[in-house]
This record gives sequence, structure tokens and C-alpha cells, in this order.
Amino acid sequence: MQTTSLRKGENTALLAAPVVLSVAVQGPAVDVSALLLGPDGKVRGDNDLVFYNHPTQDGVTISGSAVTADLVRVPAGVDRVVVVASVDPLQPGAVFARAPKLTVSQNSASPLSFTAPDFASGETVVVLAELYRRGEGWKVRAVGQGYASGLAGLATDYGVEVDPEPAAVPPAPLPAQTRNGPGRSVVDLTKVERQAPGLLAPARQAGQALVGRGISGRRAAVYLILDHDWHMEELYESFAVQSFAERVLALSANLDDDGTVPLVFSSGNEPFLEEIRLDNYRGRIGQLHTQVDWGWGNVADAMRRAVGHYQESGATDPAFIVTQVGDEPWDKAEVRSLLQNTASLGVFWLFVGFGRGKLAFYKNLNASASATFTNVAFYDVSKNPGSVPGEQFYTGLIDAFATWMRS
Repeated sequence: MQTTSLRKGENTALLAAPVVLSVAVQGPAVDVSALLLGPDGKVRGDNDLVFYNHPTQDGVTISGSAVTADLVRVPAGVDRVVVVASVDPLQPGAVFARAPKLTVSQNSASPLSFTAPDFASGETVVVLAELYRRGEGWKVRAVGQGYASGLAGLATDYGVEVDPEPAAVPPAPLPAQTRNGPGRSVVDLTKVERQAPGLLAPARQAGQALVGRGISGRRAAVYLILDHDWHMEELYESFAVQSFAERVLALSANLDDDGTVPLVFSSGNEPFLEEIRLDNYRGRIGQLHTQVDWGWGNVADAMRRAVGHYQESGATDPAFIVTQVGDEPWDKAEVRSLLQNTASLGVFWLFVGFGRGKLAFYKNLNASASATFTNVAFYDVSKNPGSVPGEQFYTGLIDAFATWMRS
């Protein structure tokens, strides 16, 4: 039977039957475990960690290097099952150099395989895949998220209580604690390491981009607007929008230390305002966007909602509003008017284009000398923003904003 390969972020439907996820690794011995998560992306209790000392829970079983999930038996309170591989802690210094390979199989269905990109940052734990509910059925998504912070970092993200291990040596300062010129310190990312260790690597990349553009140590309130037009459905399903939101959250940790990004979904109805935080970001976009109807991308209303929130917050730092767009707006005159009216409010707009639609309106906002917006820029990250390397992604994300901040 032919095997279908999944790429990172891709998903496919499963049968309503037991599914076996088998892990194979070249290199150090690993332990395989699973986490049962509720709709909030957290375990319901410590028993939801399934591993060699607790091999069965609510239809999910661990046997050696394989996880079996009987999808019919998984209770309704479990929204996702996350499959994890971790380096054996009895092998000091061992890390993942080559990513584990995952094989997903069900009776009478073609097997699936997934091999995450190789790791290079001392990762000792990797989330390989997640089984998640979609409507009345189940899907599997290839994840490939590595953790250099070990099981403690994974546990923090998913709400598992663990006893801290005594440190053999005092922890070294985080590389992000650099300086921008004599005596000027940059953001301390200890909060990210503690609350969202999975975001530590992109937060450091974002910090380096800020240093490179000469605005490290500067503060701004970061906002995120996401297009919820019907043609974006595939990008929400493929984890691309979630991944993009995580990268923006990692940037915000360098610009605003509250660990929270106000989030507005742009759809045909009234904009839906929520937030994504360091302590709830895992699966957050999937949890929220299902509460929003698909529409025609009412960008102007979403922009107004973000500006209103900024003004009501009483913030004195400027606002950096990252607005993801997947197609042309139908309310172009309103968008132009908003851009003009917010120029004096300390608001910078970055339109980030990815999706299937035409984006000529956003690309040409500053093309005419008679219609130049000093507080607006456009960044095209192609069809798949996740394929853009971290340093390149953040340089493009902040380039025009940094110029505006320095002026």
C-alpha cells in the first residue's frame, strides 16, 4: 500500500477507528508520550500525560515507540491528542540532530509519514503531530515543533505540573539580553522562557532583527488582524495562520512585555476581538476562528476595532498593527481614509500578504507620490509564510516599521 508523505503543517482526515502513530529515530534513544488536551489547549489534569509510567488514558495507549488512539473511545472533553518524542534523560548532553520519523496507520487506509526538518538548536523534545477534532470527525496534523528547554518547557506550554529539577550549574544569561550601544539594554526574554519556551527561538530571532534595524529597546503595542475571508479556510486548516500568529507574538515579546497581542478577525460580520498570549498561544487560532463566520474580509471595520482598542487602552507607546490580508478589500475608500486619519495617532500599519487573492491595492498604497502614507507598509510573504526563514521573516516584518520609529 502506497505511503503518503505529509509536510510540516499539513493535515488529513482520519477514519473513525483506532490509529497508530509509530516513531523511529536515528541517533539517541527516545521516549514517546502523548498529551490529551481540552478545548483550551491544556491538559485536564496530570493523568492526561500518557507515558511509560502511565501508559493508558481515555482511549490513548503508549506501547514502546508507538501511540495508539482509539478515536471512538476518546471522550468528548478531549479536543486534541499531541504525540511527543523526547531524548532519554539518562543520556546527558544528547539532543535531536536528525528529526524523528512518524508513521500514521489505520486499517484499510493508506499509511501516512512525516519527517520534520532537522533541528540545530539543541532540541531535546519534539512535538511530532496532533490528532484533533474537526466537526464530527478527526484529523491528523504534522507539527514538528522542537523544544530546547526539555520536558519542562513542553509541560509549561500544555499545563502539566512538573517538579523542577535542581540545576547543576547556574543558568547562563539568555542571548537576547544584548546591548544596543553603550549602556543600553534590550528586552529580557525570561518571561518567554518561563511561559512559552516553544517561542524562545523565534523571539530571539525577532530581537536580533530589532537590533539590526537599530530599534532594540524601543517599545510598541503590537496588534494582529487576521483575514477570515472564505478563501483563507485552507490556510487556517494547514496551521499556517496559527504559525504566523505565533511569530507575531514572539515579536511582541520584544516590544511589549505584557505577553499579550490583541487579535481581531476580519470577516463579513462585526469584527471579533480576542487576544493571543504567551500562556495560551498553543492552538489558539483554531480555538477562536471557529467562533467566527466566514465572510468577505471587512478590513476597514477590523482596523477601526483595533484603533478603538488602542485608544481606549490609554497606551503611550506607538501601536504596530500587523494586518494579514489575503485578497483585495471591497472597502478601499474606507481603508485609505483610516490610514490617513490614524497617521497622527502614533499608529503604524503593516499589511502582510499571504493567501490566494490579488493584493495590488496594498502593494500600490505608496506607489503614487500624491498618496504616500508615512505610517503604512506592505510585506508579501508569498503563499506560505512558514517557508520564510526566521531571520528573513522578521527583517521583512519590521523593516519599514523601524524606519518609521527612528523618524
